[in-house]
Amino acid sequence: MQKLKIHFLGAAGTVTGSKFLIETTEKNILIDCGMFQGLKELREKNWEYLPIDVSEIDVVLLTHGHLDHTGYLPRLVKQGFRGKIIGTAPTLAITKIILLDSAKIHEEEAEKANEEGYSKHKPAEPFYSVEEAEVTLGFFQAEERDQWIELSENIKYRFRYNGHIIGATFIELEIFGKALVFSGDIGREQDLLLFPPEKPERADYLFMESTYGNKLHPQESVSDKLVELINKTIHNRGNLIIPSFAVERLQTLMFLLWKLYNEKRIPNIPIFIDSPMGNNVLSVFESFPDWHKLPMKDFNAMNNRMNIITSYKETWETIDNPQPKVVIAGSGMVTGGRVLTYLKQMIDKTNTTVLLVGYQAEGTRGRQLLEGAYELKFFGKYYPVKAEIHHIESLSAHADQQGLLDWTSSIKNKPEEVFLIHGEPTAQDAFRVKLRDTYGWNVTIPKLYDIKEIIV
Repeated sequence: MQKLKIHFLGAAGTVTGSKFLIETTEKNILIDCGMFQGLKELREKNWEYLPIDVSEIDVVLLTHGHLDHTGYLPRLVKQGFRGKIIGTAPTLAITKIILLDSAKIHEEEAEKANEEGYSKHKPAEPFYSVEEAEVTLGFFQAEERDQWIELSENIKYRFRYNGHIIGATFIELEIFGKALVFSGDIGREQDLLLFPPEKPERADYLFMESTYGNKLHPQESVSDKLVELINKTIHNRGNLIIPSFAVERLQTLMFLLWKLYNEKRIPNIPIFIDSPMGNNVLSVFESFPDWHKLPMKDFNAMNNRMNIITSYKETWETIDNPQPKVVIAGSGMVTGGRVLTYLKQMIDKTNTTVLLVGYQAEGTRGRQLLEGAYELKFFGKYYPVKAEIHHIESLSAHADQQGLLDWTSSIKNKPEEVFLIHGEPTAQDAFRVKLRDTYGWNVTIPKLYDIKEIIV
């Protein structure tokens, strides 16, 4: 008889900050290592040391490369982690891009805060530096999907395709004969760029995301909405600004706009892509064609149709360009990145339209816009919101409630316990009830820093 301890170090009672430590007598395994985003009280937790001995973690297994699943890795290394960081090759490629980009933004924001004196910290310091991110990359190790890999005599794991973003997987662990499944973020059956997620067949303990646990994605036409807003932008001689996640969402938007132009549903309006990270992600699509369903000839044609911005100088040239245009820029929840530069100049103009695409977490500027904020604060100042704000939720890379249920439908045994993670409280509670009523499963909603003991 063995005792496992599960530490819920993030994404418990909230969507972000994914970190789950499994303590065993043979290996200590951290599943994901993400940053908290959104509410200030959560973001402040990023600066705290983890309530564990980081040096005793043997390995980190990554479900996918998003910042809320990987963005804490340099801090983990700084606190003494010296094991392997393992993911699929595209996941590690995405993680590398995201960590280096994130580190650069941290450094720039700290420098700007020190120059302009709007930080309460004297001096303001980056959450981690580019150098610290580069050191972290030295611990990376890529493994194939669908192959069982032994970590020790009684522990093995495998990665399985999960849609969501390129490289994303759910993780199956066999620990002393028990099956532990970590869902990561589950993708959608009908994704424009990715294949449908695979499904687990067995789970004794299931750790499952619940971001859209209380919602069904609306049956709206994204194409019709884009056509409507682009025509309106041209008529008003304005700008359509689309804050977008650099991974997946950006490529999906590019694909949709390219298709609409080819089908002659939109005129030849200039489309600017201002996301250095997004440009790098395009190279990951090029490097790993087996992980997505976009033919390379279409991929190249799509890229050629867009104006890819590669420097800050070009950002300002685009802002100064008076003609109607579409600008897609990071970040997706308006928490940082190039989109802030555009909004600073344009959000107070009535002929500006901001289109939010996908989930907007609590405490983010995207959520504030969604809820009708009349002003936004960035770079230490307030800016009046006079732009029109629109939202498309059906572009989300997450499965909705029905998609989550479908993903669980192939599990043949009754799990001993299901833990709902990665969700806000209302979504989690609704999904807890749905799983109980559908399957009769024993469902728990852990709180941050809870520890669960499992006897195997």
